[in-house]
Amino acid sequence: QVQLVESGGGLVQAGGSLRLSCAASGRTFSRYAMGWFRQVPGKEREFVAGITWIGIPYYANSVKGRFTISRDNVKNTVDLQMNSLKPEDTAVYYCAADRDKVTTGTGDGIEYWGKGTLVTVSS
Repeated sequence: QVQLVESGGGLVQAGGSLRLSCAASGRTFSRYAMGWFRQVPGKEREFVAGITWIGIPYYANSVKGRFTISRDNVKNTVDLQMNSLKPEDTAVYYCAADRDKVTTGTGDGIEYWGKGTLVTVSS
């Protein structure tokens, strides 16, 4: 069982930065693939960034070059550094974990989810 708790959301102006963090419980965290998704009310959840258990990152095209995902297998955390934020990045951001892989798309089938943290980017 893995529990995920996100933090770091908030209100920021366009062009600014935020850093999201996800704290995970569980002794086998280092063996889980991790990722971040986001969802706007009325729209499908969408993949933002993922990182394999050995630390290989991958990104949605919409955030590539602006967002950076990282993990610390000692602290059991996965972070999302978000730079050059745009109003269209406004969403609830969810941390996700899976023993196999964090797939792109809507994240259907991923084992564990956090409750989310709201990011609002004002224009």
